[in-house]
Amino acid sequence: MMNDPKTELLPTLKRYWGYTSFRPLQEEIIQEVLEGRDVFALLPTGGGKSMCFQLPALVRTGLTVVVSPLIALMKDQVDSLTSIGVSATFLNSSLDAAEGRARLRGLYNGEYRLLYVAPERLLLPGFLDEAQRWGIHLIAIDEAHCISEWGHDFRPEYRKIAQLRSSFPEVSMMALTATATGRVRSDIIRLLGLREPRTFVASFNRPNLSYRVVPKRSAYEQVRDYVRSRSRDSGIVYCQSRKTTESIAENLQRDGISARAYHAGLSPGDRSTNQELFLRDEVRVICATIAFGMGINKPNVRFVIHHDVPKNLESYYQETGRAGRDGLPGECILLYNGGDASRLQVFISQKTDPMEQATARAQLTQMMDYAEATGCRRASLLDYFGEEFPGTNCGACDNCLNPRSHQDATVAAQKFLSCVFRIRERSGFSVGLNHIVEILIGANTEKIRRLGHETLSTYGIGRDMGKPEWTELGRELIRRGLLEQTTDRFPVIEMTSEGRAFLQQRKKLAVARPMASTTREPGVGRVGDLECDEVLFERLRLRRKRLADETGVPPYIVFADTALRWMARQYPRTPEELLRIPGVGENKLRLYGGAIFEEISLHLATQPRRPFSERLEASRTPAGESAGGINETARESLRRFQAGQSISEVARDRGLAEGTIAGHLTKAAEAGESIELARVLSSAEQAEISAAFEKYGWENVGGIRDTLEGRYAYGILTLFRAVHRPGGGNVENHKLPRV
Repeated sequence: MMNDPKTELLPTLKRYWGYTSFRPLQEEIIQEVLEGRDVFALLPTGGGKSMCFQLPALVRTGLTVVVSPLIALMKDQVDSLTSIGVSATFLNSSLDAAEGRARLRGLYNGEYRLLYVAPERLLLPGFLDEAQRWGIHLIAIDEAHCISEWGHDFRPEYRKIAQLRSSFPEVSMMALTATATGRVRSDIIRLLGLREPRTFVASFNRPNLSYRVVPKRSAYEQVRDYVRSRSRDSGIVYCQSRKTTESIAENLQRDGISARAYHAGLSPGDRSTNQELFLRDEVRVICATIAFGMGINKPNVRFVIHHDVPKNLESYYQETGRAGRDGLPGECILLYNGGDASRLQVFISQKTDPMEQATARAQLTQMMDYAEATGCRRASLLDYFGEEFPGTNCGACDNCLNPRSHQDATVAAQKFLSCVFRIRERSGFSVGLNHIVEILIGANTEKIRRLGHETLSTYGIGRDMGKPEWTELGRELIRRGLLEQTTDRFPVIEMTSEGRAFLQQRKKLAVARPMASTTREPGVGRVGDLECDEVLFERLRLRRKRLADETGVPPYIVFADTALRWMARQYPRTPEELLRIPGVGENKLRLYGGAIFEEISLHLATQPRRPFSERLEASRTPAGESAGGINETARESLRRFQAGQSISEVARDRGLAEGTIAGHLTKAAEAGESIELARVLSSAEQAEISAAFEKYGWENVGGIRDTLEGRYAYGILTLFRAVHRPGGGNVENHKLPRV
């Protein structure tokens, strides 16, 4: 057992994972875990949630139990840990009786640091009694949103996990998720019985992802053409129906693109085979329903296409988040057709619970508003989760990169509003959006004839436009507040006072022109790619595949794409140089170093070494953050702090923890930004902290906190270190107080 686990964090991170620094909030979360406190952590997909319980498991004795919902995720995580030299195992229904007994013996003998287990297995009769003898020090609940009925992937079996608290009252618990609204967060904490948990909420922004909405015209051809344009990349195509997943996969195969379907209707064997082929890069494209993806740890998914509109923004965010987990660029494309949304409305109307129906309808409306909006799509997504995107242009969505021009829609809006008015005037009741549009285009439907609406003065006055254009205009008038849509089982359209004023006062209205229908647009796509020797990168990719096949694991278990791109940028030729590559630890050097050196030597024997910018070498982080390591949400905290707000005021206004804001300012200081530390700490306090760091070392933040008897929050100490650390931070701007 190590004397002080807190001092071993960075050395252990480097030794096993090959990184020299943490991603945002990881270190703070790990410190709280080592203190034995309960923790709730919301980190985005690819934000490094697993590290928050894996690293503590290595720096102290005892067993960490990870409750995980998917068998594939357990095997993937255990393979990853084994590849870096960590003793880990899993227990689930995929094991035969003999293997299960062997692993249980290992648990009794203390052979493992981590155990992954499904909630169903965890709560089998007698299992918890046996677990009492395994020396459990931490229980981590992954994908914790599954416990809440308000989460996007509620699983009833997760509710039983609450029994863990009574069985292990002295063991600290950690709940982790990548996406949860405020309501779901509260549910998780309450249902798991977390005791005064330290709460960490990271930014939902994924800077390396680009977002685009494309009108759905010839859906299969749009998918095929896009996938062909990304001939080396892996991706996911999400569909609403099982039949569609199979149709697209079969057509892609017919057109020479390796693809497979994945949905709940396939046999477990077929699902497992198709998923494994995708994970091992044998298949480039997986066409799936929402049954696929949660917890899939394939980091090099370069694109996610939604063939159909999702039911809500939370699911959309979670599914798009499976692109670019390695920090390299990922593209997210939604093929949108209002007709898809109308079909979902039909399913919603079949729900028997009025509350469920109203909730589902409101969520679908939010999804449609996102798809039809003309503003920044990144800002829309962040706003849904209560986060404000600083700035007006994200530079990585279709609306920001190619803003649509506007056109005069005054006459069309007058026709639409007049039609709504005439229907109400004639019939005494209102109707749905689709019926209004059919009146405008002069459709000859049974409902129009039955209600006598073919005699309305507005019947057929909109034949100059098609049904999709009128439907889109109707949705725009609702967004502008000129119309409103009820949330009843059969929603109808009503005119608002603003709509009446628009007609009476003959106001003008301009709307954005229709979106382009192509899936490829100039300037939309690979934001922030890591430049490297592409010939060498491809050579290393092929060698990685051979190494993976030899050891029976997916290629990304050997090395992530980010590591290969750094190798193809820096050309390491010695063990010391290879260990400096982000993502290369001691065990991977031992297992694969010889093969990497061989490929680089063979490449350099026929190809010259290419020069690359040293500025990027020094400033870019493995997680794919912007140069200097400060992302947009951290920049917003910095802006507010520099404008005069205190850390507590910034935290209150942004709905984040003070430790999170301190972390943002720490990142800013490390990036060279000026931080007025005197507004946070007095001269005497700075002198006290400085003396402790000088005495005990600048790496030992946890030890410094203990030495100072917890008078200073962990985030404040790391901020102080970032500003004043010798040779780092912005010492030039903030001289150390005299000690």
